[in-house]
Amino acid sequence: MDRRQPGLSVRLKLTLSYAGFLMLAGALLLVAVGVFLLRQGWLQTNEAGAVRVTPGTLFLRGFAPTAAVVVVFLLVFGLLGGWILAGRMLAPLDRITQATRTVAAGSLSHRIRMPGREDEFRELADAFDMMLAQLETHVAAQQRFAANASHELRTPLAISKALIDVARADPNHDTGELVDRLHTVNTRAIDLTEALLVLSRANQRSFAREQVDLSLVAEEAAETLHPLAGKHGVTLETSGDIAPTTGSPALLLQLTTNLVHNAIVHNLPQQGTIWVHTGVRPHTVVLTVENTGEQLTPQLVATLTEPFQRGTERIHSDQAGVGLGLAIVKTITEAHDGTLTLTARPAGGLRITVELPVASGG
Repeated sequence: MDRRQPGLSVRLKLTLSYAGFLMLAGALLLVAVGVFLLRQGWLQTNEAGAVRVTPGTLFLRGFAPTAAVVVVFLLVFGLLGGWILAGRMLAPLDRITQATRTVAAGSLSHRIRMPGREDEFRELADAFDMMLAQLETHVAAQQRFAANASHELRTPLAISKALIDVARADPNHDTGELVDRLHTVNTRAIDLTEALLVLSRANQRSFAREQVDLSLVAEEAAETLHPLAGKHGVTLETSGDIAPTTGSPALLLQLTTNLVHNAIVHNLPQQGTIWVHTGVRPHTVVLTVENTGEQLTPQLVATLTEPFQRGTERIHSDQAGVGLGLAIVKTITEAHDGTLTLTARPAGGLRITVELPVASGG
């Protein structure tokens, strides 16, 4: 930490500035009065009659002492008044400082809530309160994510330990069945770990950018997941125009694959449909994935991009994933300076729209 030499407080600086300005103004006023008196000249009468005293002598004897007293008074008044005024002016800043120390001690829920009319200090306090609210939300989300990730990672490990304990207690247990179950559990743990790595990579924006056509990415994702769609009895349709954007081909393919996979496994039990469409707007390109399915409430839709949040069918599906699909989609979208919109379809199912900046010259 940079250790700086102690200096004057802002209040003292304002006090000295106010007092200095007041003394300067008073001194200029006294000088102006003195010059005026010197130019006009004064008459002094004694017993012998009227005698004209030289202006300089009269000035030194009469006006100068009075002027000195006035200057001293202005100095005292300026220091005292400046100290009081500076304290009143800096009171909001002191309140902000105290709030900062409280927050630094770990109380992110503290707010300044500056009263009074709108001014520079009020704007600073409101901006500080807004920053604290965002920081509190971010920290709470990170804490929930860490707790959920720990729980999700602990589950397959606990299952593996239980399977091994059972096999150890019963040497005659079918090892083939044990290996298959361990393989399934370990595969889920690996998938979760890889999803966490993708999420971390997207959050850090540590990827090279190049021009990508979202329509080709959508076709590749649809072709890859076509067998899974057939297994679930879901019809997968792709359409749209060339949609050039800039970003990571691997991450954008992950985004599209997650959307299509999510639309497949959370569809109707039979005769479901998925529509994948790409398009171009004046300044953006759009990828829309829409699927049939159960009726979803706006409250549920609003939580689907939270890590480890699952809808009504996710827990029971053998293709439920690790609960990070839409969270990864959201993170990748934000890392590419895009926007993600989730809307419940009136007829049931979900419409997800990803809007990304169009590539230059696209």
